[in-house]
Amino acid sequence: MKKIFLPVATALMLSASMGTGPALAQSPGDIVETAAAAGSFTTLLAAAQAADLIDVLKGEGPFTVFAPTDDAFAQVPEADLNALLADPEALRAVLLYHVVPGRVPAAQVVDMDSADTVQGEAVSIAVMDGSVTVDEARVVSTDIEATNGIIHVIDRVLLPGA
Repeated sequence: MKKIFLPVATALMLSASMGTGPALAQSPGDIVETAAAAGSFTTLLAAAQAADLIDVLKGEGPFTVFAPTDDAFAQVPEADLNALLADPEALRAVLLYHVVPGRVPAAQVVDMDSADTVQGEAVSIAVMDGSVTVDEARVVSTDIEATNGIIHVIDRVLLPGA
C-alpha cells in the first residue's frame, strides 16, 4: 500500500517549530514536543496542525492520547485520507477521538472497557491474550510521559462511529 504523508516541508516546519532536540531526552516536554521527539508521529502532528489542535495539545491538560504512528496513517486509503485532510472539521473530530481527558496510565487502561473522548464519543477498550485494543487498534507502546499528559501508541487510526 502506498504511504500517504503530508508534504515534507510541512512536517519539517512543524518539527522545527516544536523544539525537538537533546533537551527533550533529559526532561519530558508537552504532548506535542514528546511526540515530535519520538519521530514516528509526523503525520499525526501535521494533521493536528491542519486541524488547529497544536495549541490544545500543548495546553495544560492533562490528556491521554492514543497516538497512531505514521505507519498507522499509511493504512488509511489515500482517497479517505485526502478527504479528511480537506475537511478541517472532520479532521478535528477524528483527532479529538484519539484524546481522553485526564492522565490514564496503562495500569488503569487495562481495567477499563471504554473511555470517553474529548470528541464526545467513547472508545471501546479490550484486553485479550495480553494485548490491549482501543476500538480494535492494538496498543503497541504505553506510558510515554509528557508534562501535560501521557501517550499510548496505537497501530491504527481511530474513526468515530466506526
